[in-house]
Amino acid sequence: MKYLLLCCFEEKRWEALPGPQRDGIMRDYGEWVHSLTVSGHHLSGAQLQPTSTASTVRGANGKPAVTDGPFAETKEQLGGYHLMECRDFEEALALAKRIPTIPYGGMVEVRALVPSG
Repeated sequence: MKYLLLCCFEEKRWEALPGPQRDGIMRDYGEWVHSLTVSGHHLSGAQLQPTSTASTVRGANGKPAVTDGPFAETKEQLGGYHLMECRDFEEALALAKRIPTIPYGGMVEVRALVPSG
């Protein structure tokens, strides 16, 4: 079964971490991704640019309207994602708990994909 891990972090909090600490977290992140790619769990993923580079398209009066920034005002911002192959939801949760940003205030939403077909 496929699961999407949506990784969020408060951008200001991330930027407040010392550079060497951020570098270490990202190094640990790379090792996490590599180990799960080798095991066949990690199918794809990517880090996103900051929300300052985002735009949102939504309907307004029956027409598309574009606004700057993320889609919602939240404390944490979506920073990246991972598409995982897991035997069940419990395995997906277990893998999400190992994401290196968790101890520093990161948050991960785990959602199953609707099977196609």
